Amino acid sequence: MLNPAERKALKGRAHRLEPVVVIGGKGLTDEVLAEIDRALTVHELIKVRAAGLGREARQQALPIICRKTAAEPVQQVGKIFVIFRKKP
Repeated sequence: MLNPAERKALKGRAHRLEPVVVIGGKGLTDEVLAEIDRALTVHELIKVRAAGLGREARQQALPIICRKTAAEPVQQVGKIFVIFRKKP
């Protein structure tokens, strides 16, 4: 679990990042989750754009992504999720 100071530092690091994964019209598929998992393995801190999801679906998607990828949510701003998973 991230403490407030860690979350603040990660938000600062994430500010300059571009989304590396886009959730499209098909929603949160297994392929999208696998791509998020690969991106977290490589980058540790990523942005995901949930362009294809409605408001309700976006609210549900971030906790699902974090649970299935063992990641921590850092921030959600509109359609952008910032997700962190420490490299082993």
